[in-house]
Amino acid sequence: MRAVLALVCAAQFMVVLDVSVVNVALPSIQDALAFDARHLMWVGNAYALVFGGFLLLGGRLADLYGHRRVLTAGLGLFTAASLAGGLAGTAGMLIGARAAQGLGAAVLAPVTLTIVTTAFPEGTRRTRAIATWTAVSLAGGTAGNIVGGVLTEYLSWRWIMLVNVPIGLACLAAARLLPPGPVRRAAPRLDLLGGALATGGLAALAYGLDGVPAFFLAGTVMVGLFVVVEARLARAPLVPPDLVRPRAVWLGNLAMLLAGACLNPMWYFLTLSMQRVLGYGPLQTGLAFLPHTLLTMLVGLRLTPWLMRRADDRLLITAGALIGAAGFLWQSRIAPGDSYLAAILGPAVLISLGGGLLNTPLTVTVTAGVAAADAGAASGLMNTAKQLGGALGLAVLVALTSGRADEPAGPAHAQALAGGYGTAFAIIAAVLAVVGVVAFALPPRRDGVTRPRRDADD
Repeated sequence: MRAVLALVCAAQFMVVLDVSVVNVALPSIQDALAFDARHLMWVGNAYALVFGGFLLLGGRLADLYGHRRVLTAGLGLFTAASLAGGLAGTAGMLIGARAAQGLGAAVLAPVTLTIVTTAFPEGTRRTRAIATWTAVSLAGGTAGNIVGGVLTEYLSWRWIMLVNVPIGLACLAAARLLPPGPVRRAAPRLDLLGGALATGGLAALAYGLDGVPAFFLAGTVMVGLFVVVEARLARAPLVPPDLVRPRAVWLGNLAMLLAGACLNPMWYFLTLSMQRVLGYGPLQTGLAFLPHTLLTMLVGLRLTPWLMRRADDRLLITAGALIGAAGFLWQSRIAPGDSYLAAILGPAVLISLGGGLLNTPLTVTVTAGVAAADAGAASGLMNTAKQLGGALGLAVLVALTSGRADEPAGPAHAQALAGGYGTAFAIIAAVLAVVGVVAFALPPRRDGVTRPRRDADD
């Protein structure tokens, strides 16, 4: 079982790493491929939007075709797209490769969590496994900044994608040792129309938020059609209606969406703050994220599982959201000339503690009590909420703050940028406070799953 957990965590680490690994390299990518400041976010959002848009479809693939087959397909696509991205010669080629990476990630992420939730029975062992998977996911996001800084400083920004190739090939070799996993006997059906509407609608919404109203309207229509198709027309909907009826599922995914709108975009704004406001280089920026990585791992792997045996999940989610909000309020005060302690390390302690406390209990809440046949759909729905929140949150925040980047170069430029990034961090703090309020309305875990007792191997 440890080998299975290690494999799926390695695959998930690679997926989440690529959400943030480009952040530190953004200034280098901007200079090399002539991106303008407003469209630079698409290096990240092309990945996030395709990732989020196809997650529901990716989640169903694991239920229909078997875990090993789907994991292998996702690893193959992700690895090939990483190679294409590393060799890209134009901005369009890079964005296309990032979108293809996102499609591979949409297949990989839900099947890794599905394998965890089906391989480990509900109770202490599953809670530990999910805590490990969640901690690796969080650490992948923070480690991406360190890896990106080192590779950009000493090799090239291209290696932030090329590094996935040997990792992906190693995971492909190990995946052959997995059992096939359950496959439905009935003829598999995929809701391709629903998947296309979800992805197209989300991409159009994000592009509309970037200043193109017609796309926003088209995205709204497509999302509305997706809801109609799923509820009335699809013979095998991506999200079975019975799956989303429990309060823990729909309300928990709302909280996950809002949390994603906070915790995912922060890497973009933190990276630009360090390089454009504090004047850090790529390596210095990557190393500055080291406390985020270490604290997230420590809290996610040790403190949160221990607290989950002793405290209600709602309390932990609320506490994590409010602690994280306090960290972002502190982060919003960043200014040129600030010390590392005041500008980065202090806020990092609160942000990492808050994120580490809320993610595992929230993940357990939205996946507990789901039938094995729908485990992939539940995993896809949860990851969709997180990635959708991150992509749309980034689009909104960039639209609200990008005007500061157009200030003329000069002594006031860094201060103007700091003001824009500070506004983004303040908005993130406010949204995290809303997550804390939503958590109070979640049902206690004992409504669906009895709190696991300590056992002999605790």
